[in-house]
Amino acid sequence: MNGSSSGVSVLDLEPAASDFLEQAIAGLSSSPRTLPSKFFYDERGSDLFQEICELPEYYVTRTETEILRQYGTEIAESIGENAELVGFGTGAGVKTRMVLDHLQNVIAYVPVDISKQRLTESAEALSREMPALEILPVCADYLQPFELPTPTRKPAHIAVYFPGSTIGNMLPHIAQHFLERVCRLCGHSGGLIIGVDLQKSRKVLEAAYNDSVGVTAAFNLNMLERANRELGADFDLSQWRHRAIYNEQAHRIEMHLVSECAQSVHLGERAFDFDAGEKIITEFSYKHTVEGFSALAASAGFQLARVWTDPEKLFAVFHFTTL
Repeated sequence: MNGSSSGVSVLDLEPAASDFLEQAIAGLSSSPRTLPSKFFYDERGSDLFQEICELPEYYVTRTETEILRQYGTEIAESIGENAELVGFGTGAGVKTRMVLDHLQNVIAYVPVDISKQRLTESAEALSREMPALEILPVCADYLQPFELPTPTRKPAHIAVYFPGSTIGNMLPHIAQHFLERVCRLCGHSGGLIIGVDLQKSRKVLEAAYNDSVGVTAAFNLNMLERANRELGADFDLSQWRHRAIYNEQAHRIEMHLVSECAQSVHLGERAFDFDAGEKIITEFSYKHTVEGFSALAASAGFQLARVWTDPEKLFAVFHFTTL
C-alpha cells in the first residue's frame, strides 16, 4: 500500500515492467504485429488522452458527459441505494463524480486503474471533495482477475462503472469473457453501468481518431517512446506515423503505427525488421448498436435494465443487472 497525505491508500497491483516487455515482444513477433493498447497509459499517455477528450472532433467524452448530466438522477435510481461503486479505468474521475453525486448512501468507491499516478491524484482530489466517502483505490490491470478491497460498511450490492467505451477496445470474444468476469464480480443483485460508442458515419469516426492538431498521433507514438524509455528499445519516432481508419465490415476503428521506411528495431535481446509501409496495430475500437451490445451482455449473464442515449444516437450508457 502507498499512503498519501489525504489519507487515501492505493492497493498497488501495478503490472511490472517485465509484463510490458514480455507482451511487447510477443506482439511484435505476431502476424499482424501488435502492441497492447493498455500500455498507452503511462503518465504522459494519460495526460495526452485527457487532451484528446477535450478536442472538438472527439465527441465521445462530451457526449457521454452530457448523458450523465441529463440523466444522472435516473441512472442513480436505476442503480439503487447502498451500493459499492467499483470504477474501471475512470481516469480523472469527472464522470464518476457525476454518478456519485446522485447515488443515495453510497457505501464505498473503489477506483481501479493501470495508471498509478493518475489513480492517486484523482482519488486524493475526490477524497478532498467528498471526505465522508470511503475511497479504496486499486492500481491494477482490470482486464486481469484481482481481489476487491473490503469496505468498512457492508454494501447491499456492487455496481461496476465502466465509462468511456473502453469495452470497444476488446475483440468480441474477449469482451464477452470480460463481461462474464464482471458479472461474477457484481454478484447477487449487482449491476454494470457501461459507456458504449455506437455505430455512425465513417466521416465522424475517422475525424475523431485523426484530430487536426495531432494529439491522437502523439498519443499513439508515445507507446514507442515509452518502450524506448522503459524497455531500452530504439524506435526512431521520426520514422513512424499514426494512422486510423474505420473498417466498416468489422464495425471498428483500427489504429496503427506505420513504418515510413525499411528499418530494424531492437527490443530486449531481439531485433525486429520492418518493411516500408508495414504497420503495428495499437488499438481496435469496436462500435456497437444498442441491440447488439445488449445481446453481448446477455450472453455474459446480464439483463438490460435501462439505456440512455444522446439525441443523435452517437453514444449510449447502459445499466445491466445480475439476478
